[in-house]
Amino acid sequence: MGDRNIDNYGHYVVSAHKPTVVTHSVVGRFTGPDDLNLIIAKTSRIEFYKLTAEGLQGIADVPIYGRVSVLKLFSSANAKKDRLFLLTERYRFCILDFDAERGQLITLANGDVQDKVGRPCDDGHHGVIDPECRMIALLMYDAMMKIIPIDEKGLLHEAFNIRIDELSIRDMQFLHGCSRPTLAVLYEDTVKLRHFKTYEISLREKDLEVGGWQQSSLDRGASMIIPVPDPFGGAVVVGSTSVCYFSADASRQPIQAVKLQQTIIRSYGKVDEDGSRYILGDDNGMLSLLILAHNNQFIVGLKLEPIGRSTVPSSISYLDNGVVYLGSQRGDSQLIRLHAQPIDPSQQPPSHVEILETHMSLGPIVDFCVVDVERQGQGQVVTCSGVGTEGSLRIVRNGIGMIEQASVELPGIKGMWSLHNSLADEFDRFLVITFVGDTRILAINAEDELEEAELPGFDTDVQTLHCSNAVADQIIQVTQTQVRLLDASSRRLQQQWQPSSGAQINAATATLSQVLLASGGGNLTFLEIKDGVLAEVAHRQLPQEIACLDFTTIGDGSQHLAAIGTWTMQLLLISLPQMEQLREEQLGGEVIPRSLLFAEFEGERHLLAGLGDGHLFNFQLNPTTAALENRRKLSLGTKPITLKPFRSKGATHVFAASDRPTVIYSSNKKLLYSNVNEAEVNFMCPFHSSSFPESLALAKETGLSIGNMDEIQKLHIRSVPLGEQPRRLAHQDSSRTFAVALSQCLNLSGGEPFDCLRLMDDQTFESLDSSDLKPDEWVFSLATMTLGDSPHYYLMGTAYVAEAELEPSKGRILVYEVRDRKLHLVAEKETRGAVYNLAHFQGKLLAGINSRVQLFKWGQKEDGAWELTTETGHSGHVLALYLATRGDFIIVGDVMKSMQLLMYKPEEQKMEVRARDFHSNWMTAVEVLDDDKYIGAENSYNLFTVRKNSDAAADEERGRLEETGAFHLGDFVNTFRHGSLVMRLPDSEAAQIPTLIFGTVSGTIGVIASLNKQQFLFFEKLQACLRKVIKGVGGLDHAHWRSFHSERTTQECRNFVDGDLIEQFLDLDREKIEAIAKDMGGETSGEDLVKAVEEMAQLH
Repeated sequence: MGDRNIDNYGHYVVSAHKPTVVTHSVVGRFTGPDDLNLIIAKTSRIEFYKLTAEGLQGIADVPIYGRVSVLKLFSSANAKKDRLFLLTERYRFCILDFDAERGQLITLANGDVQDKVGRPCDDGHHGVIDPECRMIALLMYDAMMKIIPIDEKGLLHEAFNIRIDELSIRDMQFLHGCSRPTLAVLYEDTVKLRHFKTYEISLREKDLEVGGWQQSSLDRGASMIIPVPDPFGGAVVVGSTSVCYFSADASRQPIQAVKLQQTIIRSYGKVDEDGSRYILGDDNGMLSLLILAHNNQFIVGLKLEPIGRSTVPSSISYLDNGVVYLGSQRGDSQLIRLHAQPIDPSQQPPSHVEILETHMSLGPIVDFCVVDVERQGQGQVVTCSGVGTEGSLRIVRNGIGMIEQASVELPGIKGMWSLHNSLADEFDRFLVITFVGDTRILAINAEDELEEAELPGFDTDVQTLHCSNAVADQIIQVTQTQVRLLDASSRRLQQQWQPSSGAQINAATATLSQVLLASGGGNLTFLEIKDGVLAEVAHRQLPQEIACLDFTTIGDGSQHLAAIGTWTMQLLLISLPQMEQLREEQLGGEVIPRSLLFAEFEGERHLLAGLGDGHLFNFQLNPTTAALENRRKLSLGTKPITLKPFRSKGATHVFAASDRPTVIYSSNKKLLYSNVNEAEVNFMCPFHSSSFPESLALAKETGLSIGNMDEIQKLHIRSVPLGEQPRRLAHQDSSRTFAVALSQCLNLSGGEPFDCLRLMDDQTFESLDSSDLKPDEWVFSLATMTLGDSPHYYLMGTAYVAEAELEPSKGRILVYEVRDRKLHLVAEKETRGAVYNLAHFQGKLLAGINSRVQLFKWGQKEDGAWELTTETGHSGHVLALYLATRGDFIIVGDVMKSMQLLMYKPEEQKMEVRARDFHSNWMTAVEVLDDDKYIGAENSYNLFTVRKNSDAAADEERGRLEETGAFHLGDFVNTFRHGSLVMRLPDSEAAQIPTLIFGTVSGTIGVIASLNKQQFLFFEKLQACLRKVIKGVGGLDHAHWRSFHSERTTQECRNFVDGDLIEQFLDLDREKIEAIAKDMGGETSGEDLVKAVEEMAQLH
């Protein structure tokens, strides 16, 4: 790829949304002998779950430095729990165990099983493990099987290869109950007939011996072997029209079979340990129950019962009590429950399936566009996702949305609290709002409406600092001069307390039975609330003025720990009621803390400190020693932060109100920060009322709004089911519409399915109009653009697909205008081939048509009708699949011949080749990075960049696109688009970094950021330091994983850095952060590194 030129800046590649398509899933006892675990592989990530009474509990979500091709659980005879075998597409394997005490994955063995010679299997790797745990068999190359022996202790021995006669093996499985390891093989011969055969494997002879039973000429669609466990043994072969059971002893156990309606079975899952029932999932999402009827000795018959529709499963894992996990590569995955009786007898066939959970998947992303529909300066990604009837549009935006339910104009709010009418009540009744100099109370009335109310014991003529419900059905109100205790039922004042010093109260917080408050002069007072009584328990005067405070219960509940933020930028931990100082933490800087909060996330306690300049400190709290550990500092905004806890869907989260409001939440023991899609929020309080259940009240500069929060996650995803396959997507801002090209739509009149163009509203996604294509005409491209001085058009490129043609010889370009929210065909142009791509080019239309790039101009005929006429073109490509333009230059992505740069000469009205990449990359997407650099993705899951050598002296050098960067993404990119997922903030360095978004088959949305030389060298060095500290799961090597790899070449990663690895830096403890800072050299501190990485994380 040429010598490294360090003057070429590099690229930062990061996943904004991790892969979601499920390739494998297994069930077993991995984390402990008594645990039941579900383990899911999503291309290059593995998720571990434990089944609990509350459902699936996440244990770990880890990246794998490879694409998972085989995932199997196994255990030796005496083992109490299972081990995990994992193989990657690049022939690295590992065996993993789980250390329950440390909660960590352990690598027991790993290695490389790649051979120097051999043709890789067309349909990927097959890997099976002998039920007696004697060996692992891998089929990765045609006619060559690799055997890894396992001894009685579970240790691996040296692997060896065995030749196998069959070339086209569809499936293989080890059989149960065999004295010697016996492998069943399903294969296809040269005339496309399928056969079943068994082999016995001799470890001593290192050879295969043909087994005693075989079956010829099976169902032509036979694709799957299901090994039946003891006591019955044998195997089930699943075809497209029948399911058959075979046994080794054909004389005593005849072949059993059951007919199957023509279909393709995608996966199976075992229900019973004895293998008497299996769930089968087909290509249409129909689930069936296969029952092996038996007489306790032999299988006497097969029965197949349809049980309902679901997602199209790529894997089926039966958990327990009728609960089944369905992992899908074609749409959303599901957790379902099977019922003995039909849930909906009206359905045909009656459905026994209850969907418990839907796990949203974006994959495969076929196409997408970046739009700012709400015109807020923040891009949203709208994707064409799913396959077939699982097809949908997915609207993806960064941050959490608020669904507003009510709003009131009340400027100048200085605080808010919600109150119950009684502690026994389920819902909040009152919303207390304070201003400078007065307090107002809103209440839910009998009509479930919010209106102004009175609480007689409340002092409403002053600003309130705190109020809440208290023990014995009381209410506490803290003002700047006193603490007032009210009876909740009579709403009358019962007692009031005032500081003895007469100093003004500055800050206060309370639980049901205690109040902690700070008054001027550093006075800290701890009160206890009893029935009708406020009792002062402890008092201490600190040498510093107190800015903010909070306290929490520790130990057996009788002890409390207070956190005090001072005007001298200190954080003090003080025991209550002893008032003994336990810890002192210097926050540094010149900005005082404004809000403190003790919070618990997933059983781990934290102390959060919000500063006046929008920075947040996060400490882990050791409640036993009161130690503050793993100090983190990050920027959430630029204005003071106010922290408030709230609950949503059974979990506690924290709302950080600021000019950039943020929700702090936890996933897999990791704190995450997600923006709220709201303008500046000054205060927040939960308001769980009958009218507004699980709502939040937000105080803004202009007033109050009450609303519900969307699903709490970093990216908010909304689904628009289509029931058909979306192929291409375009957005037209002028008509406020989307156009979606749909493939193979169902014909309601009973004819052949057809492709069509559907027009949808860009806010509601309501279908407005559609235009059907001709029979055998397929959509290949879609774009929106202006042509000449005309209005915006939608343009669609098609091809007539005939079985007799290797490549389509005819197609059309259709030009539509949107008028009155309807599609109107303005013009059409016949073409000599498939229109693979359409692009706007200098007011004209550029199209990739088979092997030719063609330029059309737009004009009117004599009769006034508009038409496309050919201006010029360029031939010499294999297939011109992808086009991108900049100025007079056109970059062409070829199906086989990498990229070619064309230059258009308007004065001569012709195109000529300016430069080309001479490598034979099979392209899947291309885009322009800047005036001289271009990026491409190819079908071996790599990214690479090229640049034109405009300043080279020799013609040969100028005619070559020099490859400047290479990176193994490990995923198949379908589309690049310029744009950003986040709102660009002018005070952020990251705001100046140009970004490109890409979408992949596995459902990943990624961001590629172009870095200048200084930025790139910094992150490249940090990546090198991180590789020493963060080791890959299973001993898999990060540098090897990210090296450019295809069938033709393997080269080290160049001029790209892995943002996914770099952002793991934020999860490291303080000690490792400082060690990496030291390794970086220079004057870089750990805090500098954290800030730099957080800036990059803000890109997505």
